[in-house]
Amino acid sequence: MASMSAVLSKSPFLSQPLSKSPSSDLPFSAATVSFPSKSHRRGGVIRAGLISPDGGKLVELVVSEPRRREKKHEAAELPRVELTSIDVQWMHVLSEGWASPLGGFMRESEFLQTLHFNSLRLDDGSVVNMSVPIVLAIDDEQKASIGESKRVALVDSDGNPVAILTDIEIYKHPKEERIARTWGTTAPGLPYVEEAITNAGNWLIGGDLEVLEPVKYNDGLDRFRLSPAELRKELEKRGADAVFAFQLRNPVHNGHALLMTDTRRRLLEMGYKNPILLLHPLGGYTKADDVPLSWRMKQHEKVLEDGVLDPETTVVSIFPSPMHYAGPTEVQWHAKARINAGANFYIVGRDPAGMGHPVEKRDLYDADHGKKVLSMAPGLERLNILPFRVAAYDKTQGKMAFFDPSRPQDFLFISGTKMRTLAKNKENPPDGFMCPGGWQVLVDYYDSLTPAGKLPVPA
Repeated sequence: MASMSAVLSKSPFLSQPLSKSPSSDLPFSAATVSFPSKSHRRGGVIRAGLISPDGGKLVELVVSEPRRREKKHEAAELPRVELTSIDVQWMHVLSEGWASPLGGFMRESEFLQTLHFNSLRLDDGSVVNMSVPIVLAIDDEQKASIGESKRVALVDSDGNPVAILTDIEIYKHPKEERIARTWGTTAPGLPYVEEAITNAGNWLIGGDLEVLEPVKYNDGLDRFRLSPAELRKELEKRGADAVFAFQLRNPVHNGHALLMTDTRRRLLEMGYKNPILLLHPLGGYTKADDVPLSWRMKQHEKVLEDGVLDPETTVVSIFPSPMHYAGPTEVQWHAKARINAGANFYIVGRDPAGMGHPVEKRDLYDADHGKKVLSMAPGLERLNILPFRVAAYDKTQGKMAFFDPSRPQDFLFISGTKMRTLAKNKENPPDGFMCPGGWQVLVDYYDSLTPAGKLPVPA
């Protein structure tokens, strides 16, 4: 099996304004990027080394081994707040420094800056991006049980202490405002809202976080969950002089692969010697109709095994964040987190972090707004945003290729619905759409959901 970990790198470039690229409402678009020219390089030379984390250093919140027993004894004497599975995922994110320089669940000032400015102002006056609230909700009963205590123990679903929250602040949970500002709508049916906000408590509790042990899920995938510090170590080990990150929550098809290999080719042409791809699937909460993480990881492994991507220049790791499906607001979080792992290039495509409108028959967000927002977002100036143009299946070549508007009749766009229907019916897509091993994983997944004897799904 191909080696899978994660990898990133630094360049001295500032983000450049986006050049116009063909937009499309068509599915499964992939992208070519607008690269900074040599004139934009500081000093006109390529510089090696990883980009520094937001705030200058990684904020790692796991208690050191010698102090864990002592901290567990302290936690046993404190008021308790039970965490949901999504709360645990956010605790994981915080503990490893993905949200650096954030040092715990947000207090009210941080929450309000995030909602209203999509950024946090640090003590030295500098600004870092922060577009989604990382907060912990409690109800009236929990608030009463905490009383005047300035510390609480955070416990898992079995009642085991997993963290301590210190110097706490409890404040109102303005659910409607939070939803409206994060998603741009309060329409019913937003997956994350229904899962994590609607029935959550009416109070938020923030404070400094101490996590008692590294977060593990014991699902066979923990070896892929590399922290930002581990990713940086891996990148340095590989000698990466540029790292381009690609976030996804879907199976990899050959349009994605075309984009990623073309991006590496362009970076080599610019003078980089060893650009490394960070293939970084989202591993936290996703909506019910997304392919589960375990199956996606099997599919990604097959993509490497079948040679669609080069294991020597690709690192695959799981990003532990839950998914909001909040479009241009959320994609800033996805980009910012990769800075903390060392990435200096971020690939963004059509409608990043988007979804269909939960009530109306349309997309919730404009398909081009995500990449435009990333090019202007406060606190992301150090990150090079790589927007892409459309890729589709070229019938004349029998493979995925960049769309040529001069011959549209030669291209086939395969929607997500069509792909799922084919996989459910154990039918094959056109040769060259996805590697055979990766496609078989999808067929096996949908087959595992189909009751015995059920008829094929109509196309």
